[in-house]
Parts: sequence; structure tokens; C-alpha cells
Amino acid sequence: MSETPLWLQGRSAVIEAADPSEFRHGTPDYHLSHTVMPGQRTTDHAPGSLEAIVESIVQVFEMEVSHKHDPATWVSMVSEKFRTNVNGGGWASARDIAEQGSYNVLIGDSPFYRVGKESFDSQHDIFHGAFPNGFYWEVLQVLSPPPVVAFKWRHWGSFDGEYHGHQPNGKTIEMFGMSVAKVDDDLKLLEVEHYYDPNAFLGKLTGGCPIAH
Repeated sequence: MSETPLWLQGRSAVIEAADPSEFRHGTPDYHLSHTVMPGQRTTDHAPGSLEAIVESIVQVFEMEVSHKHDPATWVSMVSEKFRTNVNGGGWASARDIAEQGSYNVLIGDSPFYRVGKESFDSQHDIFHGAFPNGFYWEVLQVLSPPPVVAFKWRHWGSFDGEYHGHQPNGKTIEMFGMSVAKVDDDLKLLEVEHYYDPNAFLGKLTGGCPIAH
């Protein structure tokens, strides 16, 4: 049997295989995902199941777009062809994500978030500050197999840090959504469409107040 491709070996394997110079601010640390997340997740996927594979691919994708500055080094996707959008909006390329940041691209226009006014680093600082104990993501259900993979997901964390001047309440903030991903024969991402309500999530961080200061 052929060896499992790197991008299907999981996030830790991809981090270990990368040259340290590929990372924006040093090798990323996901120890909370290994120690805290297992006790908070609502699903438990069998190793090798489609759900586990999809979750692993998305974890690698998230790590790469957040921490590796050059899309040419992103192994989770075909970077020169990749595109993504939210709720049927405009498409963003891999280069757009690398330059603008995934939160700026994937949240879109919102009265609760200063889209376009945050740099790549500041947009990560905002959410890492609001969720200092981890902001986790899991696949809930896979609805269709490759090459067009539709899946439901949950994103959550404990609101333990300040968000744009709004004080934390220690509550678990959850966000639910659905994504449709097109992959090639090697299970590399070609296109991902996300469907969710960012305002329902962000409103919980601001008490429903659309003023971000």
C-alpha cells in the first residue's frame, strides 16, 4: 500500500514536516486541542471514518491559513485553484486569505466586527484574546462523500477574555454552520462554501450591541 499523503496524516504531522521558516510567528502550539477539546466536543468519530478525515483536513487547512505565510506551502489545498466564500458572497483566493486573514475573509461584513479595518495579526489577536482557553471546531455530520463533501460543524469556546471592550462572561459561545467542499482525487481542497450566521455568534460576544467599542 502507498504511504498516506502528508495532508491526510493530520495537523501535527504537517507542522512537524514544515520548515520553521514557513510559519509567521514560530511553530504553532495546539496543546489545548489535545488536552481540553476532547472533553468538550459533542462527537466522537471512528479513526479512518469520513467524518474523521474531513475534520482532519479542515484542521490542517485552518493551521496553514493561520500560521503559514505562503500559500505555495499549503498542502491542504491546490492553492493556485483554491477559492472560498461565505453565504453565497464573493469569492476569495488563497492569496486573499494569506494577505487579509481568515477571520476577515470568513466573517464578512458585520455590525459586530470591523471587517477590513483589522490586519492579519490583529484579527487573530482579537479572537485569541476573547477565547484564551481555546476556540475549537468539530465536524458534526458529513452529508455527502468526495468529490463534493457537504458537512455540518460546530465552533465553540469559553468567552474568558475581552472582545472589543466587551467584558467576558465565562460562558461557552457556540456557532453552528454547514460547508460544501470540492476536493480533487487526492482529497486536496479546491473550493469551500460556508453557510452560517456570523452575527448570531458575534452578538453573543457583545451582548447584542452592534457597537464594537
